[in-house]
Amino acid sequence: MTHTLTLQSISPVTHDTNHLVFDRPEGFSFRPGQAVDLALDRDGWRDEKRPFTFTCLPEDGTLEFVIKSYPDHDGVTKRIAEMVPGDTVIVDDPWGAIQDKGPGWFIAGGAGVTPFISILKARLDETGTLGGSTLIFANKTEADIILRDTFEKMPGLTCDFIVTEEPQSPLSGPQPDEDYLRSRITPGKGKVYVCGPDEMLEDVEAALKAIGVPEDDIVMESFD
Repeated sequence: MTHTLTLQSISPVTHDTNHLVFDRPEGFSFRPGQAVDLALDRDGWRDEKRPFTFTCLPEDGTLEFVIKSYPDHDGVTKRIAEMVPGDTVIVDDPWGAIQDKGPGWFIAGGAGVTPFISILKARLDETGTLGGSTLIFANKTEADIILRDTFEKMPGLTCDFIVTEEPQSPLSGPQPDEDYLRSRITPGKGKVYVCGPDEMLEDVEAALKAIGVPEDDIVMESFD
């Protein structure tokens, strides 16, 4: 089933990422961490669907997304960044493999952090704290870190930001590898959620298994 959403507002989050707020169709429901396939409601673009994750709570009155644009691709995300209130998009029913299975480590690369936004918001709303959970968030530069202030202000959440292409930054470091994860993660003491590009998923999954994290404790979703 498809739904037409009308844009209410759009505002910048980083230099290439925007927060979009849409109206919410009656009866539309989703779980924290789920996504939809979204297409622009304009000629020539309705079949160009891309997956985006809700960043709002299931009980909110609007539907919200944080969407990174890739202007060089001259595709859907470039045009999403150019949207104005009143424009419409078409979405299918929600889907997604990432869902909250308890405290643990949330490992994200770039826009792969978006499924964790709703999950962490929902748990915080339910329990009042994110104690026992750590966000490990890798980006190219500090300017690329999505919602850094929001994550840092979440009670109980430990934030470990990494930037891989800004050597002068105090956050400078490599992508999370086996040695890094061994120093941060205690196997069997919580779930490990991973979301990001396919190459990152493969590397992180291999590293997690190498340090002894049980396969049942690894929750993954591609965000290419």
